[in-house]
Amino acid sequence: MATEPTTARTVLPGAPPFSVDDLLKFPDDGNRYELFNGSLLVSPAPNSLHQLAATLITDILLRAAPPDLIPLATINLRVSDTDYYIPDLAVVPRELARAGQLEFSPQHVRLAVELVSPSTKTRDRATKLEAYGAAGIPVYWRVELDEGPALYAYEFEGDSYGRAAVHKAGRSASLWAPYPVTFDPADLIA
Repeated sequence: MATEPTTARTVLPGAPPFSVDDLLKFPDDGNRYELFNGSLLVSPAPNSLHQLAATLITDILLRAAPPDLIPLATINLRVSDTDYYIPDLAVVPRELARAGQLEFSPQHVRLAVELVSPSTKTRDRATKLEAYGAAGIPVYWRVELDEGPALYAYEFEGDSYGRAAVHKAGRSASLWAPYPVTFDPADLIA
């Protein structure tokens, strides 16, 4: 008699609403765990196109970076006791990266970058845009891979992000924050 396959179930410590302290006790099971107002956001590992774009944008930012700043992939960003994110890429002070920081606070982040995946569209387009702006992160880039790709660059105008400057594939984008860099968004999937 054939038996039905069983599926492993991850038991998470704590109970909703989760705190950052609960989150830090979660297993390292290949998922990306984030918190928004104590609600758990879970994403699987990204696909290879997403990883390629993340690698290439990191390289572009690294080559243009001043000596005191460095782009890092998937940092732990503690926004509050109930908000905890893992941006695909962030630009932070080099001295903090060298110090072996486990997590960063918003005042350390000069740029947060999210590459939109099918499972993260709403988060990257709305939730993180709002959260990063409210936390005071001065620049947010959203990369839409399905659009060629396209880069949506948000910067503060007063106390919130202004309208996105949209940069489409096939044209050079000259950006000035957090430091000057010029590239064609098409280079992110080259």
